[in-house]
Amino acid sequence: MTLGVTVLGATGSIGCSTLDVLALHPERYHVVALTGFSQLDRLAAQCVRFSARFAVVPDDAGARRLRTLLAEADCATEVLCGEDALCRVAALDETDVVMAAIVGAAGLAPSMAAVRAGKRVLLANKESLVVAGALFMREVARCGATLLPVDSEHNAIFQSLPAAWSGDMRAAGVEKLVLTASGGPFRTWGADAIARATPEAACAHPNWSMGRKISVDSASLMNKGLELIEARWLFDVPAADIEVVVHPQSVIHSMVRYRDGSVIAELGEPDMKTPIACALAWPERIRADVAPLDFMALSGLTFEAPDLARFPCLRLAYQALEAGGDATCVLNAANEVAVAAFLERRIPFSGIPALIEDALATQDLIASGSVDALLARDAEVRAWAWQRIAAC
Repeated sequence: MTLGVTVLGATGSIGCSTLDVLALHPERYHVVALTGFSQLDRLAAQCVRFSARFAVVPDDAGARRLRTLLAEADCATEVLCGEDALCRVAALDETDVVMAAIVGAAGLAPSMAAVRAGKRVLLANKESLVVAGALFMREVARCGATLLPVDSEHNAIFQSLPAAWSGDMRAAGVEKLVLTASGGPFRTWGADAIARATPEAACAHPNWSMGRKISVDSASLMNKGLELIEARWLFDVPAADIEVVVHPQSVIHSMVRYRDGSVIAELGEPDMKTPIACALAWPERIRADVAPLDFMALSGLTFEAPDLARFPCLRLAYQALEAGGDATCVLNAANEVAVAAFLERRIPFSGIPALIEDALATQDLIASGSVDALLARDAEVRAWAWQRIAAC
C-alpha cells in the first residue's frame, strides 16, 4: 500500500521540490490532489505526470482553463475551485500526508482542515502559526494530527532536539534554540542603499531559489521574524529562548544549545528536498537526490549577529510576539501587503518595515478565538494597509 499525498501549493518552489522527491519513491507514495494559484500550465503538467485525482484552483475562470488543458492531454483529473475545495482535498479519506505549502495567510484554512482531519501535515506554510499559533497547535493536539516542520531551519531544530521533545527545556537540558539566517542579498549593504533597493535586487537571494514574496522577506529579515514566531509555537519555547544568528553560507540550517555546552546542528547543502524528504518519511530516511555536502569544498563557516537597525523587521517580529493578542496576525497581514506593494513599485523597500510598525502601533491587538475571527482580522488589516499606501 502506498501513502496518498495532497500537495497544497504544488506549483511553487516547495511544491515542485516535493513532487521531485515523490517521483523518486513511487513504491511509497501516490498523489491524490494538487493545488495551484496561477501557473496553470505547470499544474496541468503535474496532474498528467502524477495522475492526480483532484486539482484545485482559486476561481471558475482558472478551473475552465485547467479543464481545457487537461482535456487536451487526455487527463482525467477532476478540477475544483475555491477555498472550500482546498479544505476538502486537505481532508480526503484517501489522503494520508498533506504538504502545506501555500504561501501566506491563504494557507491557514486548508492547513487547519488537514490538522482537524488528523493527517500527517508537513508544514511549509509558516503563516499558519504566525497568524494562529496557539489555536493551531491546540487543534493539532486535540485531533491527533502529526505536525512536521519543512522550513529548513525548523526541520534542523526538530532533528537536533531529543526525540521525545515535550517543550520542557529544563528536563531536556536545552538552553537555546538557534535559528540561522543567510542575511539575504543586502547583508553587507548600508542602510541608505537598502532603503533604495529594487525588487530585482531583493529577489536575488545568494543561496536559495525561492518565490518573490519569500525572497523579499529574506531580504528584509522578516522571513526570520516569521520563523521566530513559528518556532515559538512549534517547539513551545518562549521567544527569549530563541536566538537568531546570521550564517551567510547556509550550510548549518539551525542548532540547539544544551546545558552541558554541547551544540547539536543539522548541516547540508541548501536544498529544500532534504527537509521535505525528512518530513515525508520520518522517522525513516529516504533518498532525495541532493548532492552530498563536500567538507573539503567549504571555504569556511562564518557567523554574525543580525543588525536590527538596518533590518528592523526582525525587531518588529520580536515585538509582536511580546505584545500578544492578535499582534502577529497584524504583523503578517501588514507585511504581506507591504511586500506586494513593494514588488509593484508602489512603496520603497524602507516602506515595508514602516508600514508594519505603523500597523502594530495603531491597530487594536485583541485576542481572537477562532480561525474565522483571525481571517477577518487579517482582512481588516489588509484593507487598512492598502488604504494607507493609497494615501501616501
